[in-house]
Amino acid sequence: MSVFLQFSIILIIILLVAKLAGYFSSKIGQPSVLGELLAGLLLGPSLLNIFHLPFITESHTVYELIKEIAELGVLLLMFLAGLELHLKDLANNTKVSAYAGILGVLVPFGLGWLVGYMQGMDINHSIFLGLTLGATSVSISAQTLMELKVLRSRVGLGLLGAAVFDDILVILLLSTFLAIATGGGSILAVLLVIGKMFVFMGVFALIGIYVLPALIRWTIRKPISQGLITLTIVVLLMYGVAAELIGGMAAITGTFLAGLMFSRTPEKKLIERGIQTIAYSFFVPLFFVSIGLSIDVSTLGGQAIIFILIISSVAILSKLLGAGLGAKLANFSWRESLQIGIGMISRGEVGLIVAKIGVDNGFITSEVFSGVVGMVLITTLVTPPLLRSAFPSAGAKESQPAKPTA
Repeated sequence: MSVFLQFSIILIIILLVAKLAGYFSSKIGQPSVLGELLAGLLLGPSLLNIFHLPFITESHTVYELIKEIAELGVLLLMFLAGLELHLKDLANNTKVSAYAGILGVLVPFGLGWLVGYMQGMDINHSIFLGLTLGATSVSISAQTLMELKVLRSRVGLGLLGAAVFDDILVILLLSTFLAIATGGGSILAVLLVIGKMFVFMGVFALIGIYVLPALIRWTIRKPISQGLITLTIVVLLMYGVAAELIGGMAAITGTFLAGLMFSRTPEKKLIERGIQTIAYSFFVPLFFVSIGLSIDVSTLGGQAIIFILIISSVAILSKLLGAGLGAKLANFSWRESLQIGIGMISRGEVGLIVAKIGVDNGFITSEVFSGVVGMVLITTLVTPPLLRSAFPSAGAKESQPAKPTA
């Protein structure tokens, strides 16, 4: 059987199980994303391991294809999150974004450093463990908030803004640490990192404001089949690539910015319908399932499980304390502060990226990396049900746009 046929069969299994799991999850009052995440665990090496079915002879190749295509899912998801919002909404909520984002990094970073020290790690390994706990990926939270129809509440806006601050601060801390630890540390190196971020954000915001509307108008006038949707996909991918290559940031930050740019255009609703169809029918469920596919809990020993439980507990509590306290300082209620803290819990692919950098540079061991992968899985799984319980009446009505907090 050819690689293409093997790949197609695996896709069929993943998509059917993901959608069924999402359906059953929603039937018991939980976000569908939780079911899709659990579907990944079911199909992965922890339980069924569909890549070891008798007719799958090219398991590594098929798995790599699934993993790479699944990455498009998180890019589309964050684009749709940006498309739901307006720049003015985020600008009106910069206070809570800054406080929750900054404290949501510093508190987990400090506690992670302390856990590493108490586990007998040297200072570099302890610092890097702190950096992995400081990271946040709000793709899971964004999907859950969209399902609950509260993405445009002031909690949703504050959460997404905080995630941008989180991304920037983690990258600054990571770049500064790597520069110092590898012997090339200087103020100039740190300033260069900051400058690259500002260049990316500034240049691509200007492109979105002044160039993108003209491109859209030109495309609509031409007899191109689905030209507007194709242009949208090309632009959001360009923003994602530029975020990493120019800004040194996560690609999801770039696609989120692209969504904000498209949200300003009169064609927003057309774009939203087209991208939602592509994303939620194929790429997004593939992404959520792929998280579970990458985990093999059956190989974990007793000591590894204890370590995972320790850092997962610290990861959850530190985001609740850090981001929640930041929201409270921005005059949010205790419930709203808790909601933002919960929304920042998931580490997702961002935590894995930071941990992978640590392994490649020798700052964390393979055992610690396995622990971090387990922590990422746990924080990703607990976020949707915790968010759902924190918004008890969210499903009953649409959330109103946020009031300014800055």
